[in-house]
Amino acid sequence: MRIILFIFVGILVSFFYFPFEFTFLPKGLNTKIMLAVIGLPLMLYHMIKMRKTIISKEILFSSLIALVFSIVGLYSVDLNHTDDYAYANYISSMWVWLGAAYTVITAISTLHNKLSIRIVVNYFIVVCVTQCVLALVIDFVPAVKMFVDRYFDMGITVFLNEVDRLYGIGAALDVAGVRFSAVLIMITILLINNPHIKNNPREIYFYSFAYLILVGIGNMISRTTVIGFGISAAYLFFSANIIKQQVENYNVKMWKVIIVSILFIAFVGVYFYQTNAAIYDLLRFGFEGFFNWVEKGEFRTDSTDRLNTVMWIWPEAGDWQTWIIGKATFSNWWAVGTDIGYCRFVFYCGLIGLSVFIFFFLYLSVALWNKFKIYRHLFLLLFVLALINWLKVSTDIFLVYAIFLAIGSPYLYERYYDKAEDGEVEEE
Repeated sequence: MRIILFIFVGILVSFFYFPFEFTFLPKGLNTKIMLAVIGLPLMLYHMIKMRKTIISKEILFSSLIALVFSIVGLYSVDLNHTDDYAYANYISSMWVWLGAAYTVITAISTLHNKLSIRIVVNYFIVVCVTQCVLALVIDFVPAVKMFVDRYFDMGITVFLNEVDRLYGIGAALDVAGVRFSAVLIMITILLINNPHIKNNPREIYFYSFAYLILVGIGNMISRTTVIGFGISAAYLFFSANIIKQQVENYNVKMWKVIIVSILFIAFVGVYFYQTNAAIYDLLRFGFEGFFNWVEKGEFRTDSTDRLNTVMWIWPEAGDWQTWIIGKATFSNWWAVGTDIGYCRFVFYCGLIGLSVFIFFFLYLSVALWNKFKIYRHLFLLLFVLALINWLKVSTDIFLVYAIFLAIGSPYLYERYYDKAEDGEVEEE
């Protein structure tokens, strides 16, 4: 029964992190909204149960910033006489994500009767690895692909099949890549900072294998995953102090496990690369930049070439209104001819809106840095991930922050949060 409950909660996590619609339910009713319908009343109930009508200061102040961002978007829509409310209703989008996250975190804390970032991250790791494996199964087993396409709708399934891209259930393209990237960063943060993992070699193997699977298959699904790989690998390298003359025993042990895991994954990858035509094509797509670097001496891909040559499009030099407040054009991105995040935000709500949006994530990163001090670097790296990601696409990563806002909400934090599990007692 407990195993069934673990699987059920894992499914809820996937519903949150990779939302989709069921084809037999009304259009627009995705799994994120279903979870939010449960989570928002649940949050209110917990406030009443605590006999407090307060929410955490992190949620309060971030909501105020999101409200300002929405007002800027609304003003741009009104000024430009458009009906593109993509980010003009961001405050409601934020609370839908937060409500959905609250449902998931409540389910995890209830099942385990305690709450920690380590436990929560483990669920997200398992879900992401499962999505990677499922993507291969969907691609290689026609019956599974037919079932998934028939009952699960991501809104882009037809396009994915036309361009022959890997996808899971709700996990595809840059959206999946950014979320895989966030989990890669979480893995390295746990490896370096959680004291319980340091005393458990099996867990080091678990995190190492999960990391390499996400890097390998994740890049086949979305090459945006390489951003998370780059950030997390750099953090792992410098935090482990391997360039010093004297290295901690744990860091030596950790790197031994990582190297063994790399060799094993590399052996399997090379075998299938040489014996399976489909895997050959997937690997060459996922790691196109590395193959070009080895074979041609330059790290480049078709998508980076396109980004660097034709996608950097800004408003005209004298179009001050667009530069300042935008022209409320986001959903129809082809109208301005660019998919780069910074450019799209400027075209939608100008430099004012872009500045508020950056400040929104900066505040969240600083606030959560102070809330969960032992994992403070996680929120710095998530902020870096957001800034780098917008050089390519405009994918919003607030849902990742929503996880930790839910953990830090008064009821769940006071009732379930186990500081010792995350090593905060040792930190203090």
